[in-house]
Amino acid sequence: MENITVLGSTGSIGRSTLDVVRRNSDRFRVFALGAGSNVEQMFADVMEFKPDFAVLSDESASSRLKDLLAGSNSVTKILSGYDQLSFIASHESCDSVMAAIVGAAGLIPALAAVRAGKKLYLANKESLVMTGHLFIMALKESGSRILPVDSEHNAIFQSLPETEQLRLGFCSMRDAGVSRILLTGSGGPFRQLPLDRLASVTPEEAVAHPTWNMGSKISVDSSTMMNKGFEFIEAKWLFNLNNDDIQVVIHPQSVIHSMVQYRDGSVIAQMGNPDMRTPIARVMAYPDRIDSGVGSLDFFALSGLSFFEPDYSRYPCLKLAIDSCWAGQAATTALNAANEVAVAAFLNHEVSYPRIYEICSRTVERHSADTIVDVESVLELDRRARETASALL
Repeated sequence: MENITVLGSTGSIGRSTLDVVRRNSDRFRVFALGAGSNVEQMFADVMEFKPDFAVLSDESASSRLKDLLAGSNSVTKILSGYDQLSFIASHESCDSVMAAIVGAAGLIPALAAVRAGKKLYLANKESLVMTGHLFIMALKESGSRILPVDSEHNAIFQSLPETEQLRLGFCSMRDAGVSRILLTGSGGPFRQLPLDRLASVTPEEAVAHPTWNMGSKISVDSSTMMNKGFEFIEAKWLFNLNNDDIQVVIHPQSVIHSMVQYRDGSVIAQMGNPDMRTPIARVMAYPDRIDSGVGSLDFFALSGLSFFEPDYSRYPCLKLAIDSCWAGQAATTALNAANEVAVAAFLNHEVSYPRIYEICSRTVERHSADTIVDVESVLELDRRARETASALL
């Protein structure tokens, strides 16, 4: 029985993770749950899964949760505060951690899990976008294992030889006979929108993703393809890639989740319905395969599969992220910070859609030469970049 801590348990990845646990209760037990301030959902999960700990980052939310649980005979210990997320991620009784807290807030708890030698199911891409080299070195020092949850990285993982699956962060594409990683993306809801219409798109239009059901922030990132840019950076660290080892491919149907092209001309692709329970179940049970609750792909229902080269005039955020990847850690850290500020402003109707790129680009330009030596300097750069982005608003 594997004791799992789920960070971000009330979000979309967290909900999918708990459903996989529910379907495979003979293999997994929820040790701890961590989330923000969704008291009602946390209450329901505590009552169902009976974890040892439940953490809400907001103290008032934790107090309300305690009130709801009063008289229920619950033995779950309720904690509050951001630091407690690292506590449940590194606890000696925890075997594995689903790192699904969105944004920079998920970095420190995920890193705590790695340093404690836990098996990490990584859905928080900011961990590698912000601290790539530091994160991989912590992985090496602790002997922890990392398994990718993002559907694209999970697809690459599944399409690689077992030798490379077992040494993520230190892969050798040359030894594996790989010529290129093909990272697919849907292109979002504005793939065919006239370019002169982008200036007037609304947050409601941006979050209406054509194939995936995601939170509002990541849906906006998908529309700008900043999300794909972050996945590009994440792939660089996960699979130890050089700049000619990876290419982004627009695939609107989201049926092929990514591909690996081999030296002998073979291309191995991972396919399936667009449901995050598939990659979640794959990493949780690896090397086994278990019930995820996802139906089989119906090939006869497919109208066709199409592929396009990304147009950087439509997706300047993607180009900015790729350039930042090779510019260095300071550039990617600044990019992530600026994007979080800019997207939040867009969702609040404070800035127009094209301003997301402008704010990110100018912030990266200002901070790409900053020095990073440890996690503390990463967090300091993140703070300064947010100040810059906020000033640009």
